[in-house]
Amino acid sequence: MSGSARWSLAALVVVAALVVAIWPRGGDAGVATYDGRFGSGRISTNSENADPDVLATLRSQARLAPCPAPAGTSEPSFDSALSGIMLECVGDGSQVDLATALAGKPALLNLWAYWCGPCAEELPHLQQFSDRAGDAVTVLTVHSDPNEASALSRLVDYAVTLPGVQDGDGRVRAAVGAPAVLPVSVLIRPDGTVAKILPQPFDSVDEIAAAVEQNLGVAA
Repeated sequence: MSGSARWSLAALVVVAALVVAIWPRGGDAGVATYDGRFGSGRISTNSENADPDVLATLRSQARLAPCPAPAGTSEPSFDSALSGIMLECVGDGSQVDLATALAGKPALLNLWAYWCGPCAEELPHLQQFSDRAGDAVTVLTVHSDPNEASALSRLVDYAVTLPGVQDGDGRVRAAVGAPAVLPVSVLIRPDGTVAKILPQPFDSVDEIAAAVEQNLGVAA
């Protein structure tokens, strides 16, 4: 075999290896792994150091719905999975006590990140479900990467205005025991306990509605 032929063969082997490395595996197709990226890795700007003017501009463009607020008389159960978790509201920068804010109503928490392809496909379905469910179910996105500015940019691109919180340290994931993949939907009962963890993307609004009805008893 000539030298040029050997080089061509070697190049083909390298290309084939790269294709195999990035091709979705059967069991992992449709999800993205964290791969240790909480607090490091896929970060171009840390939310704590992001320019406040940039965040303010992006928030104005995103026009996200307000984060949930305490219902007044409803209190979280002592065994609420979200007790003690205080996170920043992506829409306005305020602080949200998750357990208190979600108490008294069933909720769907969607863990996602700006770099997650399956999340991009799923989020519009979640928006449609939220619009359909109205006040019956709280739908809250949980951005699971420190880059809050990129999260806002993506939500503008997706035309998704769901309320969301910033969770770059993965506190929600750890609290509910969700696996290290994205997206993950966590169905929360009105008392704050976890009804179901679904580490998969939803393909339609009807699929979301069926999961909520089966696990939370709410038809929407």
